[in-house]
Amino acid sequence: MTTIRLVTEADAPALVAIYAPYVRETAISFELEPPDEAEMRARISKVLPTFPWLVCEHDGQIAGYAYGSKYRERPAYQWSVEVTVYVQRSLHRSGVGRALYTSLFAALRLQGFVSAFAGIALPNDASIGVHRALGFEPIGVYGTVGYKLGKWHDVAWMGLALQPPPAVPTPPQPLAAVMGSTAWQAALDAGLTFLRLP
Repeated sequence: MTTIRLVTEADAPALVAIYAPYVRETAISFELEPPDEAEMRARISKVLPTFPWLVCEHDGQIAGYAYGSKYRERPAYQWSVEVTVYVQRSLHRSGVGRALYTSLFAALRLQGFVSAFAGIALPNDASIGVHRALGFEPIGVYGTVGYKLGKWHDVAWMGLALQPPPAVPTPPQPLAAVMGSTAWQAALDAGLTFLRLP
């Protein structure tokens, strides 16, 4: 059985296992040391009051995760969100990233967010391709912005219009205000059709 659901703190060990190789072996994440389980639980609890953090669970195992986070601190940015997705490396090209993002974007629309942004350390053709396939447009590149694994890296920024901007927006709803509704479950299920898991 496969589901896309809201994360729980009990998922922290699986999330650490997925994320740690990206930190240790690649420049995809600019962290230098992987978080431990306590830190991952703290990150989950920081994100969840406002933004969705979703996991794809397949046959009892976490295949990947995606979440939204605050784009910038100042209040005029509150309708924008930064998004991130990580997939278990053995399951690349199985639709997990696209499925998680599709469900995440549906949940963010439900809350009232207008724009999503993703920063991608270069080179990363696979990530650029996934984001383009989901409708992201290139915004620009921060050149020589991070140093990791013995070299400097650029970061490409891409943006997605989640929905048309209202003339007079109301603040996005907190996660608790939309959870549990029929529309919330539909948002979680929105990505399932993209999965090609064994």
